[in-house]
Amino acid sequence: MKPKILLTGAFALYCCLATAQEPRAAGIDFLDDQKVIDEIYRLSLTKSKVYNWLGDMCLDIGPRLSGSAQADSAVEFSYRLMDSIGLNPTKQPCMVPHWERGQEMAYFTTSEGGKGELNICALGGSISTEGDGLYTEIVEVETWEDLEALGREQVEGKIVFFNEPMNPENTYTFHSYGHCVQHRWGGAVEAAKYGAVGALVRSLSLRIDDFPHTGSMKYDEGIPQIPAAAVSTRGAEQLSQKLKDGEQVKVFLQQACQNLPDKQSYNVIGEIKGKKNPENIILVGGHLDSWDKGHGAHDDGAGVMQSLGVLELFKILDYEPNNTIRVVFFMNEENGLRGAKKYAQITEEKGWNHIAAIESDRGGFTPRGFHVEGNSKAVDKIIKWKPLLEKYGIHQLEEGGSGADIGPLQTDDNVLIGFVPDSQRYFDYHHSAADTFDAVNKRELELGMGSISALVYLIDKYGL
Repeated sequence: MKPKILLTGAFALYCCLATAQEPRAAGIDFLDDQKVIDEIYRLSLTKSKVYNWLGDMCLDIGPRLSGSAQADSAVEFSYRLMDSIGLNPTKQPCMVPHWERGQEMAYFTTSEGGKGELNICALGGSISTEGDGLYTEIVEVETWEDLEALGREQVEGKIVFFNEPMNPENTYTFHSYGHCVQHRWGGAVEAAKYGAVGALVRSLSLRIDDFPHTGSMKYDEGIPQIPAAAVSTRGAEQLSQKLKDGEQVKVFLQQACQNLPDKQSYNVIGEIKGKKNPENIILVGGHLDSWDKGHGAHDDGAGVMQSLGVLELFKILDYEPNNTIRVVFFMNEENGLRGAKKYAQITEEKGWNHIAAIESDRGGFTPRGFHVEGNSKAVDKIIKWKPLLEKYGIHQLEEGGSGADIGPLQTDDNVLIGFVPDSQRYFDYHHSAADTFDAVNKRELELGMGSISALVYLIDKYGL
């Protein structure tokens, strides 16, 4: 052993023996495991480079939309980073969509002579507006039922304005997001069925501000394609108030989006081979791509760097895992999941055995816990480790959804795990120009990395 840091004699000895130790018949070894986990968190807060890595990627490369030159640069940056840690990285090819935003602008006018600018951004995958732009009346709805009630007579030739605010009553804000996202994803299709010529969707954020939030949307075969954009929450409030006051409101929308031919990109993969069961894989990962607004710092620069930090930490500890610990930077989560699908395809072809997969894709905020799904016995086993993590604020160790990129890896025998940070601020930044490096707190990012590392350690020691 060549220790890279100074450890107490007792802990250094334990690190050598921990992975070879069988779990005691009575259950987990709380005393020894707590010592290891305490050291994991200490090193996360004092030795990790995750925050610097995130800064380098965000500030030197910037946003990383699939198919862009920045995404290509991020692949090369990630490969070099994994290589510098000694993870024998590989690049796994996958074809990804290539959509470009182009210039965009919008404003509104009212029947009472009012006029104002609107902060908008095209939804990912949207078509452009034709000619010099689109200028027509808007109609406001909150639900599909509202749209149906208006019918073609009141919708045809107009822009449908979907204005359902995220519900502030949900403590876990992803529940509010999950309800409203249907309008962003399918609004253009539903509006076009009634003859609408455009769709304008309230940004998915609980905060009232001037940052429009983009995100993916769809078109369906056989339904006319219409341009779709998100409007900032402040803009949405303004439009809605004008309509409530009884004014007729028209919106001018111009966007120059392009859907270009698919382009080759890559998942980036590194690993530490297991000593005892190298065929068993514990995956940690996030998505390397981001939208083209801001830096993609919380979504999902934080997640990929936290995942890489787990392996860096085990290298610092000279920890030799029982199982192979693999980090995967998935490409194209935001508008296609092509990287996840390719990885799952290769997994099946090569017969890779993922006993667990952990995804970090909910921001770099203070850790709160993990949501676990899959094999019921393994889920129960993980939940019983909660006492070891509670002192570090991990209170939500419970059944729940995991993550989009690891979803295709689900089997009858394994578990999928989603890292759960505090969600209160996430949708202030998500998919917007506000998602910049300075929005990430260094200690929160490091604590999240420590939490993921602690869980990987327990899975590696005790198995599932």
